[in-house]
Formats: sequence, C-alpha cells, structure tokens
Amino acid sequence: MAQPLAERLRPRTLDDYIGQKHLVGPDAVLRKMIDAGRISSFILWGPPGVGKTTLAQIIANKLDTPFYTLSAVTSGVKDVRDVIEKARNNRFFNRISPILFIDEIHRFSKSQQDSLLGAVETGVVTLIGATTENPSFEVIRPLLSRCQLYILKSLEKEDLLELLHNAIQKDVYLKEKSIELSETNAILRYSGGDARKLLNILELVVEADNDSEKIVVTDEKVIHRLQQNPLAYDKDGEMHYDIISAFIKSIRGSDPDGALYWLARMVEGGEDPAFIARRLVISASEDIGLANPNALLLANAAFDAVMKIGWPEGRIPLAEATVYLATSPKSNSAYEGINKALEIVRSTGNLPVPLHLRNAPTKLMKQLGYGKDYKYAHAYEGHFVNQQFLPDEVKNSRIWHPQHNVQEDKLKERMQGLWGERFKD
Repeated sequence: MAQPLAERLRPRTLDDYIGQKHLVGPDAVLRKMIDAGRISSFILWGPPGVGKTTLAQIIANKLDTPFYTLSAVTSGVKDVRDVIEKARNNRFFNRISPILFIDEIHRFSKSQQDSLLGAVETGVVTLIGATTENPSFEVIRPLLSRCQLYILKSLEKEDLLELLHNAIQKDVYLKEKSIELSETNAILRYSGGDARKLLNILELVVEADNDSEKIVVTDEKVIHRLQQNPLAYDKDGEMHYDIISAFIKSIRGSDPDGALYWLARMVEGGEDPAFIARRLVISASEDIGLANPNALLLANAAFDAVMKIGWPEGRIPLAEATVYLATSPKSNSAYEGINKALEIVRSTGNLPVPLHLRNAPTKLMKQLGYGKDYKYAHAYEGHFVNQQFLPDEVKNSRIWHPQHNVQEDKLKERMQGLWGERFKD
C-alpha cells in the first residue's frame, strides 16, 4: 500500500518547506543557524500539522548528524537514557552533536525531563522538542532555560493553496490524474491551517472519485465526503486555542451572551469538560478575584459537579458558572499582586527571612535569635500588631494594590486602619 499523501509530500529541504517564513525564510533566525551548520537546543511550539517534525528532520539531514527520535507517548526514562548513551558514543565521530527529537515533549513527566538535563547541558545531544501545549506550563523550568523557544503558526491560506497545487502537480500518484481545484473554501476551512489534515482531505476526495476521468474538487464534495458539520471544532488544533481565548475574554469583558456562545461551540465540538471547568476556575481567580470571592467557590463547585454527573448534563453547571463569572464585578489585583511579588523575588534572589519570623525548634536556634521579638498577633487588641514581615532589603515594597470595587474598598479601608500611610495610594 502506498504511503499517505502527507508522508509522500514531506519536504526534504528548506527550499521545499512551506510556511513559517519568520523562522526559515531568508535571513530568519533558524535559517541562519542551519546555514551556518550549528544549532543550539530548541523547542518548537505550535498547533498540529504545521511542520514541527518535518523541520527537525530537515535540520538533521542538512547537518549530516545522527538523528534520534523519541515519542513522549511511548518512551520512558530508560528509553531516554539509552538514546543519550548512543548519542554519547556517536558524538566523538561527528563535529556536531547528535540531534534528539522528542515529539509531544509536553507529555514527558518531570522525571523524564530531568533525565535530559545533563545531556543537553553538556552538549551530548542537541535537543529539538515539539509541543502543541504552552511550554511555560508543560516543560520544567531548568530544561526550558537550556533551550530556545520558537513558535510555529498555523499555515496561511496562500501556504495551503501552494501545498494543494504542489500535491496535484508533483505527487507521484496524483500528477497522473486529471484533478481540478474548482472550489477550495471548504477544504481550507476544514484543514484549519493543518497541512497534514489538508492533504488527508484531498486524498479522501480524490479516492472517492478515483474512477472518474476528471476529478473536480468542489466544496460540496468535500463536505459530503467528510460527513461533518462545517462548524466542527478541532480540539487538538488552533481552533481549540482561539475559542477558549474568546470564551475567557468574553467572561473578562462581562458579556454573558458571548461567553455562552463560545461555551456552546466547545460543548458541541466535543471539548473535554474538565478543560473548560479548569479555565473557569482560573478565570474566577484571575479576572474576578477579590471583587467577588464567591466566584472561585462557584467555579470549583461547577468543576466538582461536572466530574460527578458527567456529560451531557455537565453543560448546565458549566453554563451557570459561565454566566455568574461573566456578570460578576471584575478585579485582577490578586493576579497583579503575585506577578509583582514574583518580579521582586526574581530580581532580589533568596533574601534572608528576618530573625523574628524564623522557626526556632532547637535550643541553638533560639540562642541565635531565631523567633526572638516576634509578636503574636492574637495577643493584641484587634488581633493586630505592627511589625515587619518583609525582608529588610524590600521592607518598604507595596505589592498588593486593591482595586475600586465594593469588596476591595472594604479591604483597603481595613488595611489603612491597620497600617496607616503604607496603604495610602
């Protein structure tokens, strides 16, 4: 049986590679590195079918170096160590470090990612990772810091049309047939910027009319052949990210109609209910926050309800939480506060804990002054006493800034009553 069309047309050189001009076009960053013959470890982040695996293989061919592939779905720590050992043995015979390509690297556990650190750090392998998920959340920080991050985009309409014409004119099987692209709206829409999906659809339509003297590709034929709703939701592709983005922004923008519409798109498209529920919990904390603390309670309750009652009834608590969050007052003061705190921590490092705040479980620690002069708040009127809780170097920093809403106005008034000028904006 012949290979699938997408595999037959897989580019072998950068000149044949379609799309991602910002990375591999003339004078682009990856193109320069490849042409120079030396690359550093990097991670390719982008939706399915945009050329991550193909790009890695092209680089390996161009640099003429051993190329090892692991799939995070089927490989364990032992597989990683075995490949690293092979790469270490091959390294001495090559000017350039062997390339280790890991597909779906976001699926690697922390221990699996940890096992890569030494080899990447010392240059035993040049790591190329591919992921459809945000590396900031799915790749451990030590590994991410050792790699460059390059973002791949969904293919543009012009790229997809070029791919279609290349398939018809250059594929060993299709070029023998008489194929006309009469209409392309449906095939482009269904592909969603995914080259693999585009070619699979083309192959499907051609096979359906294989006995015809002339094969005319029309929107009607594509829709009929695929037997699916034109508004179908690709929960593994770019639409997944766009729709959840529209959903959260509708909640943030206090539009319950918009939020319910995008929720319906996800429900109808078969999105994982747990994913929607998680995003609602995040939105309750990030966008509503202290303006309405009950939002987080309701979002968590909706999450629990969905897990208990399942689908399709789970859509109802999701809708309830969606409307509640969208119609709630908004505040991101907690979100801004933790970001400000992280900024201070990253810029000042590991500042020592003031002695009076330290734990003193041993006699020696007590002799060294640990816990000395700490004032127990409950022993004072109003359960409050003025004392320092930040390290000396940043003791005057203001981190949390209340915003103007009913709840936080009350909190601000209380803080001003306790701390005085410190909370005067």
